[in-house]
Amino acid sequence: MPKKSKSAEKPRFCVLGAGNGGMAMAAHLALKGFSVNLYNRNPDRLRPIQHAGGIQIVARDGEELPRGRGRLKVVSADIAKALDGVDVLMVTVPAVGHAFIAEQCAPHLHDGQVVVLHPGRTGGALEFHHILRQKQVKADVVVAEAQTFLYASRAVNPAQVQIFRIKNSVPVAAIPAYRTPEVIKAIAPAYYEFIPGDNVMKTSMDNIGSVFHPAVTVLNCARIESTHGEFEYYIDGITASTALILEALDAERVAVGAALGFNCMSAREWLYVAYDAAGKTLHEALRANPGYYGIKAPHRLYHRYLTEDVPMSLVPIASMGEILGVPCPTIKAIVHLANLLHQCDYWQTGRTAEKLGLAGLTLQQIRQLVLEGNLPEKKPAKPSKRRQRSRETSR
Repeated sequence: MPKKSKSAEKPRFCVLGAGNGGMAMAAHLALKGFSVNLYNRNPDRLRPIQHAGGIQIVARDGEELPRGRGRLKVVSADIAKALDGVDVLMVTVPAVGHAFIAEQCAPHLHDGQVVVLHPGRTGGALEFHHILRQKQVKADVVVAEAQTFLYASRAVNPAQVQIFRIKNSVPVAAIPAYRTPEVIKAIAPAYYEFIPGDNVMKTSMDNIGSVFHPAVTVLNCARIESTHGEFEYYIDGITASTALILEALDAERVAVGAALGFNCMSAREWLYVAYDAAGKTLHEALRANPGYYGIKAPHRLYHRYLTEDVPMSLVPIASMGEILGVPCPTIKAIVHLANLLHQCDYWQTGRTAEKLGLAGLTLQQIRQLVLEGNLPEKKPAKPSKRRQRSRETSR
């Protein structure tokens, strides 16, 4: 019997992260008939899944959503075992864990593998790519990021997950940008929902959660604490005055993208594209979106809207603004207030330009990194004529 060509084989997946999203993705891929490994650094999280032999997807009667048991090939806290023989790495851990995953994966990567961050937030692929360079990974691996997470899901039991919604389309971009078609081709047998994005700077800067999550949470901190989140987050939490602050923050995000040479959607434009919600102001557009009614606020301030979106979204935008000369006073104010609320320093722990590998680069070099994936070798600076004369005099 003739051997199947590699192109005819199904891609083998490893899902890294066994949270709500990771469980949904691993189970759904397995239900579709793909070979799936599941990695999580905490083995306790994996034991119920190992005992059950997989993950059960449940759905309400009448819903046209996946349901059934997804049987996994490998479920392990051993990263080497989890990555052995896989083609595509689907990273579903929170963005604060991307650096850890990059460091753990680095020694075990091999030619031809594809890494996709779900999602990258702001600068996820850049950070991951930079760490692999620092670790001197020689394997030809493509790093990519999704603009947002494909699934809306919730773990209902230790080995059981419910999928509420699967998005129609999610842009994915690789670094370098010209390798995005390779990523789409690798995951297309499993997902038609992933579409080519322009580049990782575009997917990063179009992270609308950076606008709606941290600022709204900070500005409603007293109400969240006093009511434990018993109010509508987008409708009650974003008044006309609050929306003015969001518009200022949003304008800074768009300005940083423009300074990089990339056209980013404003939050108001995004609401129209994503939800057909229109309005003359951001406040009007928000209230015109039926999907936001009924969504409650976080029940506490120690929530991913701050712990993840501040260091992984606002900090990199402001940090890139600094190296590009784009003022971001509103973003910096929200980061400062989040630092006070959590008694920490998100500037220290967040994704700065240094951690993204952008510090010291010119605008042209940043664009070259994003679009072409490499940087020109830095030539030693020629000594000035004054310094040359000084050396000759000292001889």
